[in-house]
Amino acid sequence: MIIQFNTRAPVYIQVVDYFKKKMALGELQAGEEMPSRRELATELKINPNTVQKAFKEMEEQQLITTERNRPSRVTTDEHVLKRIRTELVDEAVAVFVESIQELDVTMDELVDKIKRQYGEGNINDRSTGS
Repeated sequence: MIIQFNTRAPVYIQVVDYFKKKMALGELQAGEEMPSRRELATELKINPNTVQKAFKEMEEQQLITTERNRPSRVTTDEHVLKRIRTELVDEAVAVFVESIQELDVTMDELVDKIKRQYGEGNINDRSTGS
């Protein structure tokens, strides 16, 4: 498990975001057991209290469920899982729109470029100049 921590957000939020992305990508399945708090703290080399705070946040967001003396598990609530994906897409689109608005690109031009890049699978290839 690799998380590239940054200084823009609290570490516990970055841990929550990491697990949200894993859930949205299907790398963590509904009902799957989460790593223990102690194990996660050791693996990520962060304070166990930070991990505890991340788990508490995930419980409050209903991303995981925890029963007394049992491992935490990814929620089985399909609505919550769909919401996670929607949130991540909305966040990515908001960042994209904010950055592209500065370039004064028309909507038609933008949609055309997105369709071309997405269709060609070249989203990360900036060398095409498209």
